[in-house]
Amino acid sequence: MTIGRIIEGRDAVVTCDVAMTVREAAGILAEKRIGAVPVMENGEIAGIFSERDVIYKLRELGADMLDMPLGHIMTALPVTIEPETSVMAALSLMTRRRIRHLPVVKNGRMIGFVSIGDLVKYRIDKIENEAAAMRDYIQTA
Repeated sequence: MTIGRIIEGRDAVVTCDVAMTVREAAGILAEKRIGAVPVMENGEIAGIFSERDVIYKLRELGADMLDMPLGHIMTALPVTIEPETSVMAALSLMTRRRIRHLPVVKNGRMIGFVSIGDLVKYRIDKIENEAAAMRDYIQTA
């Protein structure tokens, strides 16, 4: 299974702009109940902003960081994948790089965003389906 199949038919990705304040972006995370958003600059992905960025920078810089632009706080140079990437390759990459979110990019344009939760859910569903098929096979044999 490819990442392209996982993101097929999804709604548009929630994004933020590099000029948006951390306070505004944190509000979006809370409102949408999501852990991270891609940060865009001139239509291209510039970074990823996550709950962890808030925690780490809050400890480092104090509450004043809430009024800073995302461009100063985000994780820059995000690792990306293509829609043809397999789920297992993406999971492996996330594990190796210790990241939880991957922008999906095609021809230099972001077309999706996946979390480790999306990919683990897919794997669990697949394993459950395989187990059910095996039980059915055994019962009818």
